[in-house]
Amino acid sequence: MDQRVSLITLAVSDMNVSAAFYESLGWTRVQSPDGVIAFDLIGQTLGLYPKTALAEELGLDESQISGFSGITLAHNVREKGEVSSLLSSAASAGANILKPAQDVFWGGYHGYFADPDGHVWEIAWNPFAPLSKTGEFRWNGFDNAKTDD
Repeated sequence: MDQRVSLITLAVSDMNVSAAFYESLGWTRVQSPDGVIAFDLIGQTLGLYPKTALAEELGLDESQISGFSGITLAHNVREKGEVSSLLSSAASAGANILKPAQDVFWGGYHGYFADPDGHVWEIAWNPFAPLSKTGEFRWNGFDNAKTDD
């Protein structure tokens, strides 16, 4: 697994209040599907996602997320097949697989694991956001044909 973080997702109780907070810091939203608010960072994206929806996506009741802080860390990969491979490697290293690799409603492929301390990681392949040549992530992808990316 490359040493990088692609997407930081914060589970929030009120999407509008949270978005207004980050916008008040001078951040600008980028285009994203309904139900997600995204801000591109330098080398990463910060995503805001409803806390209840994230618990449901993980297959948990909100009462079960006492050890889950509402934050997931994402590691994006270049090829769909890398998702299962990395989840397997994580399990071998002692991770708890929370959601096996599977197709996602938005067109990608992902799965989740918790590290030994319970921090939740998503391994994801997103065909709409290809990584740069150096592995950098942007919400809407890199144009690898350009030399300035």
